[in-house]
Amino acid sequence: MTEDLKPVNAKQVAEILTWAGAEEKTVELVGSGSKVDLGRPITTDFRLHLSALEGVDLYEPEELVLRAGAATSLGKIQAMLAQQRQQLAFEPPDFSELYGHVKDQTIGGVLAGNLAGPRRIKAGAARDHFLGLEAVSGRGGMFKSGGRVVKNVTGYDLCKLMAGSFGTLAALTEVTVKVLPAPEKIRTVLLFGQNDSQAIPAMSRAAGSPHEVSALAHLPDVIASRSTVSYIRNAGASVTAVRVEGPGPSVEHRADRLRQLWGDYGEVEELHGHNSNIFWCEVANVASLLPNPDAVIWKISVTPSKGADVMAAARAGGGEGYYDWAGGLLWLAMEHDKDGGAAMVRGAFSGDGHATLMRGSAELRQQVDVFQPVVPGLAALSARIKNSFDPRGVLNPGRMHGAY
Repeated sequence: MTEDLKPVNAKQVAEILTWAGAEEKTVELVGSGSKVDLGRPITTDFRLHLSALEGVDLYEPEELVLRAGAATSLGKIQAMLAQQRQQLAFEPPDFSELYGHVKDQTIGGVLAGNLAGPRRIKAGAARDHFLGLEAVSGRGGMFKSGGRVVKNVTGYDLCKLMAGSFGTLAALTEVTVKVLPAPEKIRTVLLFGQNDSQAIPAMSRAAGSPHEVSALAHLPDVIASRSTVSYIRNAGASVTAVRVEGPGPSVEHRADRLRQLWGDYGEVEELHGHNSNIFWCEVANVASLLPNPDAVIWKISVTPSKGADVMAAARAGGGEGYYDWAGGLLWLAMEHDKDGGAAMVRGAFSGDGHATLMRGSAELRQQVDVFQPVVPGLAALSARIKNSFDPRGVLNPGRMHGAY
C-alpha cells in the first residue's frame, strides 16, 4: 500500500528523496493531484505531497516577473496577475473537466507538463516563460537554475529540460516565470462553412499575414454546435476562427483586414471580448469533446499540411475532433476499443508528428504508449539524462515511458 508523505519545505523534500534513494524506494510526486490521470499509471512505495510548497514570494509587475512555490494554485496566480492587468501569456489550459474533477492545478504542474493553449503560436509554450527554478533531484540534491531575467541565465538551461519531464527528473519546489500585460482588446474573426481542406489554407494565409494573430482554430460543424457561445452553436456550419489582441485601434484595424482577407473564402463575422474569451477557453480546455465521458482523447502535433489526412483517418475509425494552432494541433476523441485508436492515430502521420494519449482508462494507458515512442538514439539520450538526475529511478518511475 502506498504511504503518503507531506514535507513542509524543500529541505524535507531533499531528506525524503535522499532516504528513498538509499533504501531503493520509489516516490510519486503530487501537487494538487489534477494530472494524476495524465501519463502512464504508476505504483510507488510512497506518494510525496508537495502542497505545502505554495505561496507567491515575489511579484514585480513592473519587471514582468513572478516567483512562487511550485504547488501554488494557478488560479491564485492568475487572480493576482489580473489585478495588475497581466497574464501568463502561454495561456495554460484547464483540464479539470477533461479528467472529471474540480482540483485547481498548480503552477509547478503546468510547467512540468509544458502545457500551453491556443496562444502558443504567438507566445510560445510554457517552457518559453519558465525563467528559473529550485528543485530536488532524484538523488536528493537541491539545485537552482536560471534567474529572474533571461540575461541572468548561464550554463545549461535546466528550465527547458524540466518542462515536459512530468516529474521524472526532479521535484520542483520553487519556480520563476515571466508575465506579460493582458491585451486591452480582443476580437475573433469567424469564417463559416469551410471543410477541413479549405480551412487549413485559410488559416495558413491568416497566420502568414502581417496582422499578428494570436490564435487560429477550425471546428467542424458537429463540434461547433456544442459551443456555449450561441453565435457559434447556432451557425449550423463549420467555424474557422482567428484571434487578434492588443491596443484597441490596432485590434480593430487588424480584425477588419482579416475580415477582408477571409471574405474571399465565404461568410465572415466577428466575436468581441466576452464571447471571444469564452470561445478560446473552450478550444484550450477541449470542452467540445467532453459530452462522451468514455471517449479516448488524443492530442496530436503534425505539420498543418497533414492535418486533414489525420482527421479523415480518425473519422473513418469512428472518431471526431478539431484543429488548433493553425492546423498544427489536432484534438481527437476516439472510441474506447482495444487500443483506443493508437495504431490508427500514429499510423496516420507516419512518424512525422507526435501523439499523446491525454485521457484513457488506466488499463489502456498501461497497454499503449501514452507519449509518442522515441527513436533509439533519443531514447538513449533520455536514459542518460534520467540517470544523471535520478539514477535509482526514485521519481515517478514509468510515468512517461516504461524505462523512465
